Amino acid sequence: MEQPYLFLINMAAIVVLVFGVYWPRYRQADIAVALLGVNIGVMAVATVLANSNVAAGLGLGLFGVLSIIRLRSAEIDQREVVYYFAALSMGLLGGVTVDPPWISPTFIAIIVGSLFLADHPKLFVDYRSQVMTLNEAFTDEVALRDRLETMLDADVKVMRVKKVDTVIGRTVVDVRFRLRNSPATQ
Repeated sequence: MEQPYLFLINMAAIVVLVFGVYWPRYRQADIAVALLGVNIGVMAVATVLANSNVAAGLGLGLFGVLSIIRLRSAEIDQREVVYYFAALSMGLLGGVTVDPPWISPTFIAIIVGSLFLADHPKLFVDYRSQVMTLNEAFTDEVALRDRLETMLDADVKVMRVKKVDTVIGRTVVDVRFRLRNSPATQ
């Protein structure tokens, strides 16, 4: 199959995966941005490596750097990882000569443009994600959802109970929610 068609198929597929499958289920904006950025960066670098005389080991070694950054950085979030990955991808794209010569600049522009759109402040403005510790043991999910919605003044979209301690009366929950009174919803 011709490379431009594969490019278009990949772009359509990642948009469907992120906004048609992942987002409606999990509502975690930083992962949505990460999925888009990583997919487009990998596609760009793989395309360049496939069309260049550079050994694949160079590309794989550079991607290994990203893994080290992620594993060594406890406080780095998904969005920051994507920006590191984008910077790494663009550095590789800018440092390798390929034929035709327009491929690398085009992919660099696509990486920057996709992150500009995917991480735009207005895209996920009223969605939040956080891990909460409640001083009450909730075993009833409906009661937990009601409590979270009241506390957060938000509509809970996804919640995952991480831990319930009935001895000391504590619940730890990962909650993704949409603010009710944010500028975007008014």
